[in-house]
Amino acid sequence: MDLATLIGMIVGIVCLIWSIMIGGRIWSFVHLPSIIIVLGGGLCATLISCKITEFAKIMKVVVKVLAGKESRPQDTIKMLVELSLKARREGLLSLESEQENIDNDFLKQSLQLVVDGVEPEVIVDTMDLELENMKARHDKGAGLFKTMASQFPAWGMIGTLIGLIQLLEALDDPSAIGSAMAIALVTTFYGSVLANLICNPIASKLSQKSKEEIQEKKMIIEGVLSIQAGENPRILEHKLKTFLSPKQKLEYDQMTNQASEERRSERNEKGREAAV
Repeated sequence: MDLATLIGMIVGIVCLIWSIMIGGRIWSFVHLPSIIIVLGGGLCATLISCKITEFAKIMKVVVKVLAGKESRPQDTIKMLVELSLKARREGLLSLESEQENIDNDFLKQSLQLVVDGVEPEVIVDTMDLELENMKARHDKGAGLFKTMASQFPAWGMIGTLIGLIQLLEALDDPSAIGSAMAIALVTTFYGSVLANLICNPIASKLSQKSKEEIQEKKMIIEGVLSIQAGENPRILEHKLKTFLSPKQKLEYDQMTNQASEERRSERNEKGREAAV
């Protein structure tokens, strides 16, 4: 899982438990009927809002996004510059052999269109269509968690109403008042925690990751079109660096400088060996 998401959830839960234990007993907040009302009701209402097959597909997308590696567009730029150099030296058809070494499916598909001699306008239309469909899938994942974020507090209030009704019925039986009060208050607590600690933050994270992925793929399209047009690799590099944040630009410059130093050292070593 994404490190920030994992840390946020763990620290949030720890803060909740710590706050509860300072003021009372943790077991006062553990109530099985309340859990069943909020979780069961919220999840069932979410399932009603979409098809079961769509629900399974959406969850796969969510897991993939949250468990995936952090995006590093600077590595993608480095690869595109190297591909541009190769295309300038050996021609566009030489890029076909490089596709086996590329893990990025979007970049691989874009390069294949270039190798096949497809017109730039068709490449843009094709890859933009894929971006739109990807965004739609990601939006469904974020929308699913937004739905749950609205359902859990609502079912917390339903649990509160159930508890209040049971409380009014149990006024003649003092032993039943405690259980009714627990349902009335704890369900609202569960609904608020699930919505604000789990669902809303995950929905925001999915939207953020989707925007980052779309931005990187737009950068790939721009890079591939530049390669197809035969642009100078340095101009291509400068153009693609505009997609990076200042921190990412610094990391990219450090990475390229280190690679240049390594190549220079390697050439010097070969020169010394040849002289000997």
